[in-house]
Amino acid sequence: MDADDLDYRARTLTGCIPPPLVARLLELGHEREVEFQAGRGEWFCALEWARLLGHRGQREQALEVLAPYVATNWWPAAQARAELLEGWGRAEEAIALSRPYAEAGDRLALVFFACLLARHGRSGEAFMLLRAGIQDWFLAECLVDVAETAGMDEEAAALLEARVEAVVPACDDPDCDNLRMEPFNAVGRLATIRERQGRIEEAIALLHTREVISVNGRDQLAGLLARHDRIRELRAYAASEYHGHAVQRLAEVLEERGDVEGAIAAYRTFGATPSGMWHVAVPLSELLVRHRRSDEAIEVLRALTEHDAEDWLVHALCTLYADHGRSREGL
Repeated sequence: MDADDLDYRARTLTGCIPPPLVARLLELGHEREVEFQAGRGEWFCALEWARLLGHRGQREQALEVLAPYVATNWWPAAQARAELLEGWGRAEEAIALSRPYAEAGDRLALVFFACLLARHGRSGEAFMLLRAGIQDWFLAECLVDVAETAGMDEEAAALLEARVEAVVPACDDPDCDNLRMEPFNAVGRLATIRERQGRIEEAIALLHTREVISVNGRDQLAGLLARHDRIRELRAYAASEYHGHAVQRLAEVLEERGDVEGAIAAYRTFGATPSGMWHVAVPLSELLVRHRRSDEAIEVLRALTEHDAEDWLVHALCTLYADHGRSREGL
C-alpha cells in the first residue's frame, strides 16, 4: 500500500469502493465481501469492517484490519485507529499514536490531537500547541474551542485581537480598500469568546464590522441575536442581509415559537423578488411541507424555476412532486 495512492483515492473517490456502496454491502449482509476487499487495499471497506469488529468486541482483530494502512504513515488511517482506541477507553494509546503526526505539522492531525488532549483533561497543553498557528483559520477555530475548557479565554482573545490589529492591505494598490486578515475568521472567533463571557454588546459590535459572517449557510450574528432573544434586531438584520441566512434563522425562531404564519411571511417578504426568493425558496418549501402545505411548497419552487431553472431547484421541485403523488408533473 502507498499513502499517496490511498490519499488520492479517498479524496477523489476514484478507483475505490466508495462509502455508500460499503454501507449498502453491509446492509445486505455481504460482510465477507467487505472483509475480503478490506484485505485488498480498499480503505473504506477496511474502515467500516474495523468499526464493526470493534463494536462486536473483537478489538484486536479490528486493529489488525487497520494495521497495513497505518503502516503507510497515512494520517486518516492513524486517526481511525486512534478513534477506536479512544472509544475503547485507551486514550493514552490514542494520544501516543497521534502525537508524531501532530508534531510533524499536519494541520488535520494537530487539530485532532489538540481536541483529543482537551477531551482528556489536558486542555492547557492543547492550547499551547495551537497558539503558534493562530494565523491559520482552522487552528484558530480549534484554539477557541480548547480555550473554553482550558479556562484560557482571555489568552485566546488577546491572540485574536493582535491578529485583528495586524490587518494589512490585500494588494499593493494604494487605493485598494480590501484588507487581508490572518486568520480570516479572527473577528468571528473573538466574538464567540465575548459572547460566552457574557459581553453580548461587544460581540454584536464585532460582528457588525465584518462583511461576511456566514459559514455553511449559518450566519453568526443572526444566531447570536436569536440566542439572546433580540428578535427586533434580528428582523432588522434579516432585512439587510443579502444571502437570506439571517431571515432563515428568524423564520426558525418564529416556527419554534409556534408562529408558523410569521415564519412564512418573513420568507415571502424577503423573497418578494426572484433574486430574493432564489435564496430562500428551499427553506420556505421545507417549512410549508412540515406543516402539511405541500401544494404551496410546490408552487413556490415551480414559480421560481420559471425564472431560474438551476439543477438544484429542479431537483428539489421534482422531489416534492414525487413525494406528494404528483410524479407525472415532475416528469
